[in-house]
Amino acid sequence: MTSAHDRILAAVDRLFDDQVLFLERLVRFKSLRNAESAAQDFIAAALKERGFDVRRIRTDAAKIGHHPAFSPATVAYDDSWNIVGRKISTGGGRSLAFNSHVDVVPAGSENRWTSPPFEPRRDGDWLYGRGAGDMKAGLVASIFALDAIAQAGFSLRGDVQVQSVVEEEITGNGAATLFAEGFTADAILSPEPTDEQLVRANAGVIKFRLETRGRPAHPREPESGQSAIDLMIRLIGHLRRLEADWIRQRIGKPLFADLPNPVALTIGTIAGGDWIASIPSDCVAEGRIGFYPGEDPKARAAEVEAFLTQLRTEDPAFAGENLVTLTWVGVMQAGYELPEGTPAEEIFRSAHAVAHAGEGLKSYVMACYLDAAIFAVHGNTPALVYGPVSENIHGIDERVSLSSLKRVTGTLALFAADWCGLDED
Repeated sequence: MTSAHDRILAAVDRLFDDQVLFLERLVRFKSLRNAESAAQDFIAAALKERGFDVRRIRTDAAKIGHHPAFSPATVAYDDSWNIVGRKISTGGGRSLAFNSHVDVVPAGSENRWTSPPFEPRRDGDWLYGRGAGDMKAGLVASIFALDAIAQAGFSLRGDVQVQSVVEEEITGNGAATLFAEGFTADAILSPEPTDEQLVRANAGVIKFRLETRGRPAHPREPESGQSAIDLMIRLIGHLRRLEADWIRQRIGKPLFADLPNPVALTIGTIAGGDWIASIPSDCVAEGRIGFYPGEDPKARAAEVEAFLTQLRTEDPAFAGENLVTLTWVGVMQAGYELPEGTPAEEIFRSAHAVAHAGEGLKSYVMACYLDAAIFAVHGNTPALVYGPVSENIHGIDERVSLSSLKRVTGTLALFAADWCGLDED
């Protein structure tokens, strides 16, 4: 197989300039939530051009919202399309699906970026742009890994899929849609930005919206009102106690025991009030909190609900009726642990070593949601999460290392070759 590996890695090298140009084109699509369709059209056309059988599958809460992999959603999915490109094998090999998300988070204060976030910029080894690392580089790597195998003169013995999904950054319902519709394989590989390490486990996650109701009043008599913003600040302080309790529960969970905060209560958005000189009537905050693999997300959600109910008796500020409303608005998924020593991992370790001149594969824990959990938890499928070195994901001046991207592309190509098996064309 050594000569086949050499030919495939040489093809990765030959194609890499085109790969970076392709990635730059993809970064230019402002594929925010419910605005991914243009980027998905671009991916669909690229896969069709390469001879894939391309399917467009709409995220459809009415059709599969009852499925246990589906999370609560608060937006319409009329134009929420997932793309799957499939190539049927020559036969006899294991199947593989590359799963990536095309949606990105907002760029935030664009004036704080060194250059416009949706205009890719190269600087030495780095390619800048929102989504360049998380995770358009990985999506492109999966496509060009398969390109390299074909250009090296081989075809795969196992069926292969390239999945480009939406909603990873909020609900996971794009991946859940594909899973519920039967787009599975003998192994899933998700090239998220992991600094060329394998994810050994991820956290379960639940996402929520909190609303507080105050009593609006004029500042000449502030004592007659109650600030919804002050209530929200107080409420978040109480939730930090819940977070601390869940952090303490990491004891006895070896993969999470050394993480300073494996649950990470995060308040991501907050808005309140409607006039600068009024005691605010309403405040809304949205956030997420994590928990440990093997735990039921609905049970953890019930703990949060019980905590808020108990708070009404513990803190007089919340004793009134309907002062706090909790709504589940996004991911409600369990975490997973990747068992050590599976055939998929052993083959992947070998592929990594070849592409990295003998360097061993490291692994770590990601205390966040990953679409791979859909396939691992609900399908008991080996789910490998591994991708390039990236910095400032979800931050200012997000960037991906191009030299790392080339190594990752080589690793994905060698894994596909060894997992699925090769025939020479």
